[in-house]
Amino acid sequence: MNISEIAKKTGLTSKAIRFYEEKGLVTAPGRSDNGYRFYGDKHVEELTLLRQARQVGFTLDECRELLALFHDPSRHSADVKQRTLQKVADIERHIQELQAMRQRLLALAEECPGDDSADCPIINTLAGCCHHR
Repeated sequence: MNISEIAKKTGLTSKAIRFYEEKGLVTAPGRSDNGYRFYGDKHVEELTLLRQARQVGFTLDECRELLALFHDPSRHSADVKQRTLQKVADIERHIQELQAMRQRLLALAEECPGDDSADCPIINTLAGCCHHR
């Protein structure tokens, strides 16, 4: 199949597919006599794995590891599970950081009168000063 066909099957754009190829994440496609790429079922599986792994937050490097495991017939599901649980821990840490950022922003907004004056406690706090300029 050609790149537009595999794009439809995997839910990726042609640009994303080429990007993953350039990064060496997917098996290099074959080339026809006229130089066009052609893809097989293996590419559909690799690209689908990439799309879905990226949707749940795996980085490109983590996707590379998952693809290596995908291609390894002697892999252990424990290895995949460990990487997945590590990603969950990373996401939970990120959620905590975002919640702390949210709380700080809400506290800053609470201090600001939000009126027509130039004095703004938000700007002053972010700038590390006590008065407006």
